[in-house]
Amino acid sequence: MKAARIVLEYLKGNGVKHIFGIPAGSVNAFFDEMNEMPEITPIVTKHEGAASYMAAAYAKYTNNLSVCIGSSGPGGTNLVTGAANAMREHLPILFITGAVPVSTIGLNASQELDAQPIFQPVTKYSVTVMESKNVLEEVVKAVEIAVSGVPGPVHIALPIDVQHEQVEAAVIPAAAKRNPIIPDLNVIKETAKELVKREYGYIFAGQGIRGSVEQLQELAEMLNWPIITTPQAKGYIPEDYPLFAGVFGFAGHESASQLINEGDGKVLLVVGSSLGETATNNYNVNLAKDRFTVQMDFDQTVFNRKYQVDIPILGDINLSLLFLIEELRALGLNRNTVLPVYEVNRDTAGDSQEYNTKNVLSNIQKYLPASTRYTIDIGEFMSYVIQYMKVLDADSYNINVHFGAMGSGIGSAIGSKLAEPERPVVCITGDGCFFMHGMEILTAKEYNLPILFIVMNNARLGMVYHGHALQFNRTHPSFEQEGINISAMAAAMNIPSFRVTELEDINKEMIHNLMNVKGPAVLEVELVDNNVPPMGDRVKFLSSFGK
Repeated sequence: MKAARIVLEYLKGNGVKHIFGIPAGSVNAFFDEMNEMPEITPIVTKHEGAASYMAAAYAKYTNNLSVCIGSSGPGGTNLVTGAANAMREHLPILFITGAVPVSTIGLNASQELDAQPIFQPVTKYSVTVMESKNVLEEVVKAVEIAVSGVPGPVHIALPIDVQHEQVEAAVIPAAAKRNPIIPDLNVIKETAKELVKREYGYIFAGQGIRGSVEQLQELAEMLNWPIITTPQAKGYIPEDYPLFAGVFGFAGHESASQLINEGDGKVLLVVGSSLGETATNNYNVNLAKDRFTVQMDFDQTVFNRKYQVDIPILGDINLSLLFLIEELRALGLNRNTVLPVYEVNRDTAGDSQEYNTKNVLSNIQKYLPASTRYTIDIGEFMSYVIQYMKVLDADSYNINVHFGAMGSGIGSAIGSKLAEPERPVVCITGDGCFFMHGMEILTAKEYNLPILFIVMNNARLGMVYHGHALQFNRTHPSFEQEGINISAMAAAMNIPSFRVTELEDINKEMIHNLMNVKGPAVLEVELVDNNVPPMGDRVKFLSSFGK
């Protein structure tokens, strides 16, 4: 059996059903072996970077190991951004890169690159395997590292000749399993006592609450405290949940900002947030100022980074919440049946009939299924999504605001659809992102994936444009380009498309037609919106530089 085949057999045993990437000479052994392995489907993309975002979303929504593959040299370097993104999102991805034959290493061979040290800063483990006898052992080790503890990406480089070498028959190890991180019960008991002591506080929820929303709501109802989420956690707390007080951080709601900046809550209970820049409104000092601060996370490196934490609780979020609920119950707290209602205070400026980003997105959402998952790209439209779009169903937004890779929303839509085929998926992207990774609509077409790609086309780099306008009171002419008809590009690829040029173009029939085709569709919104995006305190932050 070839070394490449034994790797694939092990991955199959780990539940891997898709491998994302692009075939090339330095990884041809893997793609050749998949001819005989119908259990694993290669998802051949147009760019390795997009493949890495697909793998990330697939790992996220299957709760399983994902695999991404690229050639030696440029294929590998194209995957590095995706590895860094997966590291930030704690997603278990095995990145496999080819390498030149062992005998030609150091001889300036075609596409030669020592990828191991390049991947080290953005993965949990990176190694080059030089002998075929060690391949299975190293892959098993890497996968176990990827799924264990705080999950994350790993990388293995395999020379071409090593992949093709025959290896002795070996017992394929069992699939890697993650052991939960169990919180210290004494710490939980101490936390419960401290929370009961203080009458009022805020629950500050980050993306780590995924899979623990019900427990979080039960805790909130026992304490009668509002839940404030980070932008990254938008989509987890339903819009109509009475204790939801809005999003804080980049493009957040004024209601949440008022609670943090002016409210009388004496406790900040942080659940699943690393308290990064976009989550904290540029490290707003008011977040934890004069507040007893408790932070729950399974990653001990997030404690006491920027904010002093009184009680850090290390453990899986769902376990920490369950244990804390039990301790509070033992102290006499029960779930309240009558809850205070917190209104989410959105910016209401502007005419509801104006042809602008806010109204376009709000009108489109009216005609989409409530269960739609939105994968949100990076651009000025992202702030409108955070501020205005509604959370109607569970786990309904994938917003990569913390790492902020343009074009990542496009690949994320494909990974999400492959992970959960029955769930409607809509990608909201911009022309700048589309010109980076937009050709992946062809990948969606080739695999018959019904995804609606909404392209906000303003013929400029919108976030850059507004950022420079705020900071320097001027913009460089190069930020604006000649408008391109993206719907015509899609039509040239035989992909259904529609171009919106006014608010009246958006209607139920048009959306229904685009959502009910056998493959992808493109909805282009040609719109130059000169309103300042609702970025909250980010506006002040940008305006402060150079003053």
